[in-house]
Amino acid sequence: MKRCGICSETFEDSAEYSDDAKAGEWLAEEVWQDAGTLCPKCLEIRTKLVMMYCHEYNT
Repeated sequence: MKRCGICSETFEDSAEYSDDAKAGEWLAEEVWQDAGTLCPKCLEIRTKLVMMYCHEYNT
């Protein structure tokens, strides 16, 4: 079990991730360098926020 770096909820790293969470993993790895520290829910939220506000990543 890991603890999320944003919301502090515990999560299993082996959980199945949605497509939005997978995109969030890419952002965590390539943009914010915090891969492996966020829960699937926060990864999904990050993805949605980036799609709305960071148009440079919407290509």
